[in-house]
Amino acid sequence: MILAGDIGGTKTYLALFDGAEREPVELAVYRSREHPGLDEMVRAFLAGHRGEIEGACFGIAGPVRNGRCVDTTNLAWPVDSASLASLVGLPSVGLLNDVEANAWGILALGPGDFAVLNEGDPAARGNVAVISAGTGLGEAGLYWDGARHHVFASEGGHADFAPRDELQVELYRFLAAEVGHVSYERVCSGLGIVNLYRFLLHRESLEEPGWYREAEDRGAAIATAAAQGDDVAGRALDLLCSIYGAEAGNLALKILAVGGVYVGGGIAPKLLRRLGEGAFVRAFTDKGRFAPMLERIPVRVVLNDKAALLGAALRARLP
Repeated sequence: MILAGDIGGTKTYLALFDGAEREPVELAVYRSREHPGLDEMVRAFLAGHRGEIEGACFGIAGPVRNGRCVDTTNLAWPVDSASLASLVGLPSVGLLNDVEANAWGILALGPGDFAVLNEGDPAARGNVAVISAGTGLGEAGLYWDGARHHVFASEGGHADFAPRDELQVELYRFLAAEVGHVSYERVCSGLGIVNLYRFLLHRESLEEPGWYREAEDRGAAIATAAAQGDDVAGRALDLLCSIYGAEAGNLALKILAVGGVYVGGGIAPKLLRRLGEGAFVRAFTDKGRFAPMLERIPVRVVLNDKAALLGAALRARLP
C-alpha cells in the first residue's frame, strides 16, 4: 500500500494506492488554506485506514531541500519529511517539488491522458519539459540518458518575465511599479490571470465590473466572463495563452526538450479551446533561428488531474 500526496496552493490530494494500480483505493481532497499543516491532514486521512503502508511520497508547491520545504510560495505552512515519516510509521518518505511529481506522473500516463497542441515529430526522443500553470507556475524536466528518463526539479516559474511586444512591455511596467520583480508566475498562473485583467482595465481606464469585485475566486470569474463573451476578460486569457506558449518555448530551449513539452496544471485543461486556437503554439515556436526545431517538438496538455498524485505514487515505489 502506497500513500501519495499532491499538495498545492489551493487543494491537497491524499490517496492510497494498492500496488501498481493507477486508480487509488482511497482518495480525499482538502482545501490547503483551511488546515494548519500537512501532518494534520495526513493524520485525519489515515484515521479510518487499516493496513500497513509500505511507502509514501508527497509533491508540494515549493522548493525541497534536505527533505524539507520551508519556502512555500503559495502555502502558509512548511512541510518536513522526517515528521511525516514518524507520523506514518516509516523510516523515510519522499518529498518532491509538485511539478517534479507531475513530471514523474508523465511516465505513468497513457495517450488518452493528453490533448495535442503541436504534433511535432512523432518519433521524437530526448529530454522532456513540464510546465504547469495553476495557483502558481511550476517547471520541471526529464533528461534522457539514452535508455530512460530522469526527473529533475526547478523553480523556473520565478525567472524574469521577458516581454515580447509593446503591450507586454506595458504589462511589465504596470506590474513592476507594484511588485518590483516581475516573474513569469506573476503573468502566467491563477494570479497571473487576475494581473492581466487588472492591467487591461487600467490601460483602458475602465471601472472594475461588479462581478469581478464580488468574486471569491477572481481568476475563475474572469474565465467565466470570457466564456460569456466579455471582451476584456477574453483578451486577458488570450494574452495569458501567448505568454504561456512563449515561456514553454523558453523552457524547451533551456533544457533542449526535443522529446516533448507537457503542459500540466489546472489552467490548461480549462482553457484547452483557447490554447488550441494558435496563440500558444505561435508563441512557442517564435524563436527566430530555432523556430524549425521548436516546430518539431511535440506539445501536449495533461488532461489527467491526478498526474502529480500518480507521479508521487510511482516515485514511492522506486528504491
